[in-house]
Amino acid sequence: MNTITRNAIIALGITLLIVGTIVYTVHYINQQRLSEINTMQTQLSTDTLSLETQFALLENAPCQDISSDTVFSHGLSTLGDKLAFAEGRLGSRDQQVIELKKEYALLEIRDYLLIQKLSTTCHITPVTVLYFYSNTGDCSSCDRAGYALSYMRKTYPRIRVYSFDYHLDLGALKTLIEVKKIKPTLPAFVIQRKRFYGFTSLARLEKEFPKDLFATSTATSTGSQK
Repeated sequence: MNTITRNAIIALGITLLIVGTIVYTVHYINQQRLSEINTMQTQLSTDTLSLETQFALLENAPCQDISSDTVFSHGLSTLGDKLAFAEGRLGSRDQQVIELKKEYALLEIRDYLLIQKLSTTCHITPVTVLYFYSNTGDCSSCDRAGYALSYMRKTYPRIRVYSFDYHLDLGALKTLIEVKKIKPTLPAFVIQRKRFYGFTSLARLEKEFPKDLFATSTATSTGSQK
């Protein structure tokens, strides 16, 4: 075997080794991604079923057993955080992520309707925010608006934030958008039934909320430090 032939065989072997490594790596990554999707889907499905059960319990509970800060909405926020994580890891165009977002949007709408009902019948006073965003590149300030609302939700427990992907193909969401007369100018907010568009800063956003929200939260915070 001459030198040229030997070098050609070595080069071919190295090429096959590289190709094999790449194929194995891609396969491994795909398997990991599939496992990750299945795990998240299982967790989200379980949480969804749990929240639906809580919804039924709260809907039939007497007013004296219900406060404006129900367990259901805490669970809803946790589920939303998980879904946001899944969307960040798998991408907004992943079909399973889209289906999970639809399930979550339906839960949010049901919770919103429940809170409206309880506000009337049980005289509770939560502060509700409907937040419409887009992640298709047509909303440059949606990420900042989302972070601002997350901060406010954690800082002021009375706030209930319902986040919706404006472009999600879901009949119930489209009806909500139509009923609330939300224009495709994003981000869009409905704060205590008042429409508000655009986001510039947290301070500007806070001006759209009832003033007593901050007074109550400050008083509570001061009292807890005594």
